[in-house]
Amino acid sequence: MISRYTRPQMARIWSEEEKLSNWLKIEMLVCEAWAKLGKIPQESLKRIKERARFDLKRIREIEEKVRHDVVAFLTNVAEYVGPEARYIHLGLTSSDILDTGLALQMREAADIIIQDLEDLAETLKRKAREHKGTLMMGRTHGVHAEPITLGLKFALWYEETKRNLERMKLAREEIAYGKISGAVGTYAHLEPFVEEYVCEKLGLRPCKISSQIVQRDRHAFYLSILAIIASSLNKFALEIRGLQRTEIREVEEEFTRGQKGSSAMPHKRNPIICERICGLARLARSNVQAALENIPLWGERDISHSSVERVIIPDSTILVDYILNKFNHVLKNLLIYPDNMRKNLERTGGMFFSQGLLLELVRKGLSREKAYEIVQRNAMRCWKEGENFEKLVREDEEVKRYLDEEELRSIFELHHYLRNVDEIFKKVGI
Repeated sequence: MISRYTRPQMARIWSEEEKLSNWLKIEMLVCEAWAKLGKIPQESLKRIKERARFDLKRIREIEEKVRHDVVAFLTNVAEYVGPEARYIHLGLTSSDILDTGLALQMREAADIIIQDLEDLAETLKRKAREHKGTLMMGRTHGVHAEPITLGLKFALWYEETKRNLERMKLAREEIAYGKISGAVGTYAHLEPFVEEYVCEKLGLRPCKISSQIVQRDRHAFYLSILAIIASSLNKFALEIRGLQRTEIREVEEEFTRGQKGSSAMPHKRNPIICERICGLARLARSNVQAALENIPLWGERDISHSSVERVIIPDSTILVDYILNKFNHVLKNLLIYPDNMRKNLERTGGMFFSQGLLLELVRKGLSREKAYEIVQRNAMRCWKEGENFEKLVREDEEVKRYLDEEELRSIFELHHYLRNVDEIFKKVGI
């Protein structure tokens, strides 16, 4: 577990204390179910529930000897309960407790991440509204394309975050399954009622069918969704890094008083949080591969998945929770430079008006190929000579043959690029 990045809420979920508390809760519910079926005397159930507890230090001591975590846990609980402990774990296998308990942890972790996504979506909505009209250059292949607004960029991220929110809700539902079906899933020494009772009390659904374990395609789906969320954050953070480049400097991570950017170069202001997000997203993606490898197991189960998921599941939830909160912090404190956006917009001398000119010439009856040739000729001069694109176009005799002054003027108007921004925001729900 990557403890450096663990926020307190998530740390509690993945603590040994929480895991064992879940195990004890499940065992007690199993005893209750058996008592309802008349297999455990009510007086014995009462004593079990009064006395049942565990000691983490003692469990570790026992585990050193028995080399089995659930056996060590049960042995320690029995030390507290006494003779009635014979009724605990009746008909169960270790995975009944392990997998049902893991479902509780993963569901609770999902609840935290869902809240994180809701918070991020709210920040993005607010930023999109605030910068709905903040004009900037849109880029494709890293090259100037046509104008957009910063608000549109935030709106795009907002819509993607909403999709991730829905995906995470699906992942929560997918993982919220328990199983109390015994060694190979046949209820040979159990009754299906026990499973139904325990799952209902825990707010889980019982698996319709299981082997010794809950099938690991559920866990792989969950981790895949976490990786998609991490990749979205990677994309958002990467864009901020690009826009913070010295040559562009349209936005910038907050640089706090006393912060140092480099041990060698005092002038440095680096996008370190966004870089960290991009790096940690790689771990979330890599964990999906391990989760997929956990799906195929021998027969009704082998143990090859166990050690892997004890790392990848806590780590992925911890990482995604961390980077969601970090990116939200970056957004809330993002430094934005509209003047630099305007300067960059003007850097190519208005070449981005090329498509408007192309389409107007086509409307005048020119073939697309001929119109493209005329426009590209002027654009290439603009690149090479550093001249203003509109100036070159207005001096082009071939252009003047097809377009009058009013038509040319309308082509070179910025507001044309923003005419559907309101409609886009309406569709996104901002």
